[in-house]
Amino acid sequence: MTDATPAIAAVEISGVDKVFETRSGQVQALDSIGLTVAAGEFVSLIGPSGCGKSTLMRLVADLDQPSSGSLSVFGKSAKQARLDQEYGIAFQQAGLLPWRTVEGNVALPLELHGAASAARTARVAELLDMVGLSDFADRYPDQLSGGMQQRVAIARALAEQPRLLLMDEPFGALDEMTREKMQTELVRISAETGAAVVFVTHSIPEAVFLSDRVVVMSPRPGRIQEIVPMRLGADAQRAARTEELREERGFFDMVTAVREALHGGSPVAAGPRGVENR
Repeated sequence: MTDATPAIAAVEISGVDKVFETRSGQVQALDSIGLTVAAGEFVSLIGPSGCGKSTLMRLVADLDQPSSGSLSVFGKSAKQARLDQEYGIAFQQAGLLPWRTVEGNVALPLELHGAASAARTARVAELLDMVGLSDFADRYPDQLSGGMQQRVAIARALAEQPRLLLMDEPFGALDEMTREKMQTELVRISAETGAAVVFVTHSIPEAVFLSDRVVVMSPRPGRIQEIVPMRLGADAQRAARTEELREERGFFDMVTAVREALHGGSPVAAGPRGVENR
């Protein structure tokens, strides 16, 4: 009899602090952050503006470095994981190449990794259909609205079905109908590919709908105030979540639980059903 090898966590954060040097002195953005994201798990970060959600995301993506503590991605340093292209990224700014068409922007990761032309064309077509931009494949970024640009960025992040997606409010610029469609598609994609997702949002209903766990952060300096597991019933496992879930009692109970965690555990009055609280 042999022991099973423990699965390597998608993200492992231990004792991470982040201090910024400013003209007026030091500003502590993050304080003693400890968090493990399992392979295939969907974790949302939520908290008041300025609490360090995006800063934490940038540390995972090796776009900045922690002041102290340790951080790994699939057992590798954040730098090595970046070099090995272990994850896809969709941040608040679309970051599209202005000289490339929509199709060319989405295809870029596939080109860099040497995907065959036919497979690349098919995958780009599939992604553009998913984000509702099939008719805009030959347009350039400056011909698109901000919301459309963000959808291109999301498609590009999903191009290679990475093991980890880092997403910083990627749906914030979308209209509500498209946003909910993209949430449902993201649930499906993450379930089908087995990708772990770390997702920053200000929307409590969005976090509840998408996540296995919601990490509630405190005002600056950002600390993990509470981690709320999403208990939505046996019929609402993440892979099977549908639009109908948004009208179920369990969904609203979880929205209330996250809202109370944001308020430090104090009960808060529930808003009307369907009204988003940020």
